[in-house]
Amino acid sequence: MPVIQVQNLKKYYKVHQKEPGLSGSIRSLFSRKYYDAKAVDGVSFDIGEGELVGFIGPNGAGKTTTLKVLSGLLYPTSGTVSVLGFTPWDRKPEFQKQFSLVMGQKNQLWWDLPAMESFILNKEIYEVPDAQFKQTLDELVELLEVKDFLKVQVRKLSLGQRMKMELIAALIHSPRILFLDEPTIGLDVVMQKKMRDFIKEYNQRFNSTIILTSHYMDDVKELCERVIIIDKGRLLFDGALAEIIKKFANHKLLTAVFSEEVNREDLEKIGQVKEFDYPRAVISVKRTVASQAAAQLLQNFPVADLNIEEPQIEDIIREVFTGKDLA
Repeated sequence: MPVIQVQNLKKYYKVHQKEPGLSGSIRSLFSRKYYDAKAVDGVSFDIGEGELVGFIGPNGAGKTTTLKVLSGLLYPTSGTVSVLGFTPWDRKPEFQKQFSLVMGQKNQLWWDLPAMESFILNKEIYEVPDAQFKQTLDELVELLEVKDFLKVQVRKLSLGQRMKMELIAALIHSPRILFLDEPTIGLDVVMQKKMRDFIKEYNQRFNSTIILTSHYMDDVKELCERVIIIDKGRLLFDGALAEIIKKFANHKLLTAVFSEEVNREDLEKIGQVKEFDYPRAVISVKRTVASQAAAQLLQNFPVADLNIEEPQIEDIIREVFTGKDLA
């Protein structure tokens, strides 16, 4: 049975529409016009225990709003939601002890105190027994390699160190469900990789259910077999990441390095030239004729090196948002 069930979830906001200028301001005092901003517009999905699901879409797609509804911070306009058998916005203590929401741009730690003080506070809030607290803390500190920073004021930590501490604070009560909203935002490439490794390890070790939003496709590629894509509040796709590639990547990229000058016009006869900066060219060809196109390149052009590559996940996702049919 799914631990998260969402059926026809809608979240609308009434937004005041003011006409420009002084006259518009005066008119709005007597007659205001409103319109419905559809943050989430009829989204449905189920998530099973232990799944690590990528929840992706452009800015303003409705990702964070959905997570806030799932965690009980917002009431929906309509629809039904069940998380671990609870209605989130009832905010029952039994439910609140079983999930965590981590937002990459929001702090829950006390800024002027060492992170350890916040951990102890969360221990008391969630009524975590002493033995469980010590065991959980030791495991998380080891996984995240932050033993030397536990007694350092939060404001003196680097962004990467602070994000690790935020994760520990969110996980100290061993939640069954974890909502991660842009957990790697602002981190450098090395720290992003470390955070991804931790999330994967935590999911596997504790069989936790995780919903991850991210603008970094490396996060999604490395962590999530399943993705849910939304745009303008509506669900566009729910399924395996490999299925997106299969449906949208109907082409391959031939990356060729030439030993002599070649004409772009001649390369266009092979396929669509995406990049051309001698001695390198990238040519998009239909997947079904990739081998023949590569053979043509080798026979008819001075090729020093040739690679046949899959398109980047970022480009494939971008095609989803241009409105192509997903059926």
